[in-house]
This record gives sequence, structure tokens and C-alpha cells, in this order.
Amino acid sequence: MTTFIHTDTTAKSAKQGVLSRFGISGSDMLAPGALIALVLVCCIVNPNVLTVFGLTLVLSSAIPLALASLAQMYVVLVGDIDLGNGAAIGLVTTIVATLLIPHPVVAIIALAAVIALYALSGLLVQTRRIPAIIVTLGASFVWLGIALIVLPSPGGTVPHWLVLSATTVIPGIPYPILIAAAIALVGWLISMRTRYGAVIRAGGASPDAVGRAGWSMTRVRMTAYGLAGFFIVAAGLFVAGATGSGDAQSSSDYTLLAVASVVLGGGRFSGGRATPIGTVCGALAVSVAGSMLALIGVPSDYQTGMQGLILLAVLAGRVITDRKSA
Repeated sequence: MTTFIHTDTTAKSAKQGVLSRFGISGSDMLAPGALIALVLVCCIVNPNVLTVFGLTLVLSSAIPLALASLAQMYVVLVGDIDLGNGAAIGLVTTIVATLLIPHPVVAIIALAAVIALYALSGLLVQTRRIPAIIVTLGASFVWLGIALIVLPSPGGTVPHWLVLSATTVIPGIPYPILIAAAIALVGWLISMRTRYGAVIRAGGASPDAVGRAGWSMTRVRMTAYGLAGFFIVAAGLFVAGATGSGDAQSSSDYTLLAVASVVLGGGRFSGGRATPIGTVCGALAVSVAGSMLALIGVPSDYQTGMQGLILLAVLAGRVITDRKSA
């Protein structure tokens, strides 16, 4: 009996060791599991989902959400939450649709300013001790107001190369899966293979320890918010390319969906715990949940509520797995 227990414990430890090398814990496997389950349901309803075209169609809205979720993840890593995520993405789409073709230099400066303003938001949260939820909620109105000034109604013109980058079809490979893998890899390299990635994670888990180690929490929080701004700009570029236009309110749903993706992927609001791979898988699962509801014929008026119920069920499973792993 003792031998079997020891063997099982050793195997479990070895498995956890392999996962931990990639910054993944056992509970983080819930998002990939939910994604696979939702795709299987879609396949049962319509077997064509398993084709390259079918997977591309089902996951077509997942890429901007994955980028928005990574942006949210870096804010969550330092124990904050960003309520301006969706509005900022909408602002980026208006900048792209109105400035990138006629005034590319001005557009690049404006997009860089979005990233800089995000970093300054982190500075404000850290130095003035204002709760991030208040700062980012106030910023969301600023983002939306500027976006409506730049482009009062949906429209504008998006560069052809940007449209191609968002709508490319690669024979034999679902394009969204390829891009999602690349996004997860970039996030993983930043979070798990750079010194500041480790410091950001440590800053969320134990800011006092980071300070005692000689790191500035002001700089750490600004870096986390700056990374969030970078991925928000990337998400806005992809939304503009996919829709071919700018719209100040095109991505308003992304704020809460990104939060759900981070939590589904293993993130904790207390900070210090979130993984890019889990977050991207969470975003894919959230996106597929919406596609699944459309496939089974749920009226559009009820889809948001049903999607919320699915997420609650999956997150309840997350609580159970966390308790078992504790």
C-alpha cells in the first residue's frame, strides 16, 4: 500500500514539475478542457466544424479577444482590474481607420500615446493609491470620448495589408489557431522568460518582497500597464483589420469577456497568478461558447445570458479543481 501511494505521489509530482516549467498548474488545464468540450459539442451539432473552414469560422472572433485577454492578464497579475479595456480597443480602431492611411506617422504616434497613457495609469494607481477599478473606469470614458471625436460614426478606411493580416486563409491550417498559438508564445516568452516578467508576477503576489529585493513597485506596475497597452493596440489593429473599419463601440463587450478569459485560464484577482497559455485558451473557449449557441439555434437575445451560464458552470469546475489540488 505504501509503495503504491509513494508511486502515485511521485508520478503526480513529476507531472506537476513538467507543467510548472511552462508556468502551468493542474487547475490551468480547465480552460483547454472546456475549449475541447465546446468544440466537440459544435462538431456534434455540425460535423463540418472539424474542417479547416469550419474551425476558422467558429474561431474567427477569438483572436482580438485573445489579445484583449492578454492585456487584461498583465493588469490582473499585479492585483488590479482594467475596466477600460474594451473602450481603449475601440479608440485604436478609430485611429487606424482615420489616420493610418493619410497620416501614418501621426497614427503611430497616437498608438504609442495609448500605450504611454496606459503606463501612466499604472503610475497613478501606484503613487496616488487610487483603486485601479476607479482609474480604469474613468479612463474608459476618456477612451470612448476621444474615439467618438476621432470617428463619430462607424466607418473610415483600413489599409489593405491590415485587412489581409486579419483575414488570411492558409490551406490546411485554421488561421485563428495559428495566430492564437503565436500570441500565447509571445505572452509566455514575456511572462516566463524575461526578468521583468518574473518581477511582475512577484509584484502581484508579494509587493513588499519585491520592494525589499530592490525593485520599484512603481516601475513594475507601469511596466504591467504598458504591456497591457501594447496588447490593446494589437487587439485594436486586428479588430480594424477584421471589420475593415473603425468603430468606437465595436469592442465594448471585450472588457468583461477578457476578465472571464483570464479567470477561466487560471488567473486570480489577488495578483501574481495568471498564465498566457491559460488565458489564450480561456479566450478561445469563451469565443467558441458564443459560436456554439449560434449553431444550436439559441436566439440572439438569449445568447449573452446563456454564455454567462456556461462560463459560470466552467468556473464552478475551476473552484472544484482548485480545492482538489490544494
